Amino acid sequence: MLKQRLQQKLLQKLSPQQIQMIKLLEVPTLQMEQRIKKEMEENPALEEGPEDEEIPAEQEDEEENEEDDRDHEEFTLDDYIEEDDIPDYRLQANNLSRDDEKRAEIPFSAGSSFHELLESQFGLRELTDNQKILGEFIIGNIDEDGYLRRDLANIVDDLAFLQNVTTTVEELEVVLEIIQDLEPAGVGARSLRECLILQLVKKDHSNTSTKLAYSIIDNHFEEFSKRHYDKIITRMGITEDDLKMAIDEILKLNPKPGGVYTDPYSKIAQPIIPDFILEHSESGFDLHLNSKNLPELRLSPSYNEMLQAYTRDRGNKKEMKDAILFVKQKIDSAKWFIDAIKQRQNTLLLTMNAILEYQQEYFIDGDETKLKPMILKDVAEMTGLDISTVSRVANSKYIQTHFGIFPLKFFFSEGLQTDSGEEVSTREIKKILRDCIDNEEKRRPLTDERLTDILQEKGYQIARRTVAKYREQLNIPVARLRKEI
Repeated sequence: MLKQRLQQKLLQKLSPQQIQMIKLLEVPTLQMEQRIKKEMEENPALEEGPEDEEIPAEQEDEEENEEDDRDHEEFTLDDYIEEDDIPDYRLQANNLSRDDEKRAEIPFSAGSSFHELLESQFGLRELTDNQKILGEFIIGNIDEDGYLRRDLANIVDDLAFLQNVTTTVEELEVVLEIIQDLEPAGVGARSLRECLILQLVKKDHSNTSTKLAYSIIDNHFEEFSKRHYDKIITRMGITEDDLKMAIDEILKLNPKPGGVYTDPYSKIAQPIIPDFILEHSESGFDLHLNSKNLPELRLSPSYNEMLQAYTRDRGNKKEMKDAILFVKQKIDSAKWFIDAIKQRQNTLLLTMNAILEYQQEYFIDGDETKLKPMILKDVAEMTGLDISTVSRVANSKYIQTHFGIFPLKFFFSEGLQTDSGEEVSTREIKKILRDCIDNEEKRRPLTDERLTDILQEKGYQIARRTVAKYREQLNIPVARLRKEI
C-alpha cells in the first residue's frame, strides 16, 4: 500500500561571501598574507593602514536605511557550517582528516624531471627503433621510487592493446637491462633485493666489505631482511665483525633511488610559520596571534570621499548610477573582508585559549605525559563554537612554544583508563612505548607482548593488538626488524 507524506525541510543556502568566510578560517598564517595581498590588488577600496577613518555621514544614513533589507543575510560561521564538513579526526585516535588519510595512502606520481633524466640517458644508447619504443614505455611505468612494479608479461599485453606493438618478455628483459644500467644506480628494479644488487654491482668488488655485502643480498636476503644474523654468520663462515662491515656497506645504499629525482614541484617543502605565539613566564602565559607579516587594513578614504561626492550629485544619468553602484560594491566588499579578518582572529584566539586552558599542565614544560585526552567536542563545549568550526581552526595551524613548534592537531587524542580509574591520553602511552624501545637492548628488542606486559605493570590496561597499533602509528618496526648486532 502506497502512502504519501508531505514533509517540510528548511535549507540554508550559502552565499559566495559566506563560503569565503568559512574558508578564511582554515587558511594558515603563511597563506593568509598572500590572501590579503590578493584582496588588496583586486579591491582598490581596501588599503593598508590603521582603521582610523570614519565613514561619511551620508553613507552611514544610506546604510542604516538598507540594514533592514539585509537582516536575513547576517550570519555567523556556526550557523552555516554543516556537520558533514567535519574531518574525521575529531572522533578518532590518529586525528587525521579523510584528506590526510588519502595523502598517506596515495603516492605522489614521479616528477617529469626524473623521467626526462632517464629518457635522455636512454636516448644516448645504441638502440633499434623497436627498443626505443619499448624503453620509453618501460620508463613510463617506473614509479616515483625508481621501481618497475608492473610485471613484464603485463607490459607485453599493454603494448599490444595500447600501442599495437608486438613484443616478448625476453625482448623487454634486454631493454630493461639497459635501463637498469642508467643513473641513479638501482633504477628499474622490480624488488628491493634487485635494487640493492644493482647498486652493489657498480661498486668496487676488490673491497672485502662490498663483496660480502653483495653475497649477503644475493644469497641470504631473506635472513638479512629478518635480521637472522646468526644464521648468516654460520652459513657464510664469517665473523661478527665481517658482518658488521658488510651491513654498514648495505646501509649506504639507497632503497628508493628515484626519490632524489622526483619533480620538486610535486613536493614543495613549505616553511612552517606559526599561527600562534605562546610565551611562558612566572606570571603565566601570554598567547597572541602571529600577525607581524599581516598588514593592518582599512577602507580607502579616497573611495569614501568618492562615494560621498557621487551621492551628493546623484542626477539621473545612467553613468552616475553605475559609478555609485561600483564604488558602493567595492566599499561593501572591503568592509566585509575587514570584518571577516577580525572574526577569523577572534575565533582563532578563542579556540587556542580553550586548548591552552584544557592542556595547561602540558604547556608549562612540554611533558607529553601531562597531555590530557581531548577531542574536538571538548573544545567546542568550552568555546560555544560548533565542532566543525574548531576542526577548521585546528587544521593546518601551528603554535610556537618555548619548547618547540607544534600543529594544533598534536593536542587532540583519545583517552584510556588506568587501574586506578584515571583517564590518560593515548599520547602518554605512545611516549612510554617509544621510551621503552629507545632504551631496549638492540640485540634482544622488546616484542609487542613484552611491551604489553610492561605497560600493564605500570597500570595501563591495554591489549597487545592496541600496542601493535600504537607502535605502527609511531612508525616503529616489529621487534625482529629492530634487531642489531
